[in-house]
Amino acid sequence: MSATTSFDGNKVSKPYYNSEHLMFREALRKFLDKEVVPHLDQWEEDEIVPRSFWDRMGELGFLCPQVSPEYGGLGLDFGFQIVLAEEAGRVGGLGGPGIHTSIVVPYLEEFGTEEQKKKYLPKCISGEIVTAVAMTEPGAGSDLAGIRTTAVRDGDHYIVNGQKTFISNGIHSDLIVVAVKTDTKVTPGHKGISLLLVERGMPGFIRGRKLKKVGLRSQDTAELIFEDCRVPVENLLGQEGKGFYYLMHKLQQERLLAAIGAIVSAEDMLQITMQYVKERQAFGKSISTFQNTQFEIAEMATEVQLGRTFVDDLIVRHMNGEDIVTQVSMAKWWITDMARKMAPRCMQLHGGYGFMEEYKIARRYRDIAISPIFAGTNEIMKIIIAKNLGL
Repeated sequence: MSATTSFDGNKVSKPYYNSEHLMFREALRKFLDKEVVPHLDQWEEDEIVPRSFWDRMGELGFLCPQVSPEYGGLGLDFGFQIVLAEEAGRVGGLGGPGIHTSIVVPYLEEFGTEEQKKKYLPKCISGEIVTAVAMTEPGAGSDLAGIRTTAVRDGDHYIVNGQKTFISNGIHSDLIVVAVKTDTKVTPGHKGISLLLVERGMPGFIRGRKLKKVGLRSQDTAELIFEDCRVPVENLLGQEGKGFYYLMHKLQQERLLAAIGAIVSAEDMLQITMQYVKERQAFGKSISTFQNTQFEIAEMATEVQLGRTFVDDLIVRHMNGEDIVTQVSMAKWWITDMARKMAPRCMQLHGGYGFMEEYKIARRYRDIAISPIFAGTNEIMKIIIAKNLGL
């Protein structure tokens, strides 16, 4: 049975939500409004959220709700992960828990051994373990097959050497899914990629600097360095040489989440801008009465509605297990691009106040800029679409 909700308070039918999802949303929203919103400006200055935030998220059951009860989870459907993505997106700058819950932990759930699941999943749920995935390198972003981090078998260990960059949760992470080359000679190169589980404190694992970013400042992002890092063979995730396929298999969900994050940001920008133009007076009347303001709002509201309708349909299809790589690629590029273009339009309607950090639109303007780049650049999305269309 579907429920009605939208984060701006309007009653809109959501076929993937029921009353339990709405209860989860209400509890999560109260937590974020009480324990995050008052501190977010400070966290933005610190360029990291405190580790206590993760502990509280785990304590209250907001992390990894999809994990099987066998490993301490609640066994809930993808709709609960959508709630987490939307509510964190509503606040802004809190991508870490979503990356942990909906992007990294699913690798363990699907490809991990029974021993790996029992060892790591309960602590991922409690917040004792924070996870990250390390694919991007200084010389290899979209070209994943071109990674240079190597893992050479040495008895019952792999010896890992290389460097990763732009790693979300990189500072807090205790467990990192690292893409490595276990075979540097095989052709094509992607067949030599494997995934290793690297733990905090392993010999040769060096956490690099916390990177300073234009936006998403409170989400820690770091460089990771491996210098003869010894990783036990039992920390191989799945089969050797299958890493590229595992990563591709999970990218549909990651890119869908990127589209969801962008539409939530766009909805929020529209909402706060509509509120501002109704309150702001110029020439003796509300600027919402000006034709230009009305046209701008009408155009943006239409684009947001189109994006939301598309995303909602894809969520249902993804939950039904459909292969929607082409459509998700379309949503990822179009919605993130639309949201990025909305930001300066909304800022313009705020006038000079839009450039002030005390107004949320300023942070939205900074944060949305990365969305057409992460989770696969929008140029890569168009290549995927064209290829799947038979071009």
